[in-house]
Amino acid sequence: MRKLLSLVVVSIVLLSGFVAWNAIAFLYGSKSKNEIHFELPKGRTFNQVARELKEKSVITNDRYFYFLARLLDKTTKIRVGEYLIPEGSTPQEVLDILVSGKSIEYPITIQEGLNMYEIANLLAEKGFYSAKEFLEVCRDKNLIRELLAENIDSLEGYLFPDTYKVTRFTEVDELVRAMVVNFLAVYKDLVMNHPVKMKRHEVVTLASIVEKETGAPDDRTIISSVFHNRLQKKMRLQSDPTILYGILDKTGTPKNNITRQDIKSYTKYNTYRVNGLPYGPISNPGEAALRATMRPDQTSFLYFVSRNDGTTEFTSNLIDHNKAVRQYQILRSGREGKSWRDLHKKNN
Repeated sequence: MRKLLSLVVVSIVLLSGFVAWNAIAFLYGSKSKNEIHFELPKGRTFNQVARELKEKSVITNDRYFYFLARLLDKTTKIRVGEYLIPEGSTPQEVLDILVSGKSIEYPITIQEGLNMYEIANLLAEKGFYSAKEFLEVCRDKNLIRELLAENIDSLEGYLFPDTYKVTRFTEVDELVRAMVVNFLAVYKDLVMNHPVKMKRHEVVTLASIVEKETGAPDDRTIISSVFHNRLQKKMRLQSDPTILYGILDKTGTPKNNITRQDIKSYTKYNTYRVNGLPYGPISNPGEAALRATMRPDQTSFLYFVSRNDGTTEFTSNLIDHNKAVRQYQILRSGREGKSWRDLHKKNN
């Protein structure tokens, strides 16, 4: 009984002391607009965290900070993260910040039409993950089956373009999951409004080509119609971006221009050499490209060529197409140094 009474008395004394300590810190702490950067990585014990906080002058007494956390039953509730702690914060406020888990978030924008290699490099450049670990997750067969129930080689095409908020401690698979879940939500809404006969993977594959071929947004549904018309007539799609992706997939090295030999060389993505759709998506299409693929314009166009100003010239027969190619891609006055033929000339 005496031991219990002593324990109660000690607890009351400690509680009174901590209340007084926090009150003094609150009244006399010099709150400022400055913030102290503090990282709490995995594996840190509470005592280690308390010592680091003291070393950074976030708190003045690490032992008292530990006792406060014990008293509030929060020694095991601090969360991994990267925090900005206002100078002059009371120990209670510091503890609340670390328990909140509200880590600094960084926005990462994934543009429409990037492929998974480009996304991997973007993330690596920003210092979040290595390109290798991102690509490994994108090729994780178990994750692919879990998220998509598809027997495909990678998540190419399903990494939905958007702005994502990540922390320095966000696991790479968390980000990839968020991208795919985002895709699934958008795709579900689109299918409800635009039922299609094509399989989902076929839609994504074709949309990835439409995305890469589109310059002006107004051309998107017309470009989609060209590919649908060619598929219906059993014509090869003959899309230049599929050549470049096939080279990237085969060699691991991106290429910016196309040679005649590239057009002739077989890869499973080269739609000058393979019938129908390529092996899989060549980029990650946005909502507009997916919608355009599901609901193309009704046209008779079978060909198109860039006018080198972001817009596209569409034609219904090979004779007119060859005239357009000559005007915009072969004659110097038409291409003005903008077509891949000029790029090829500069590189050779």
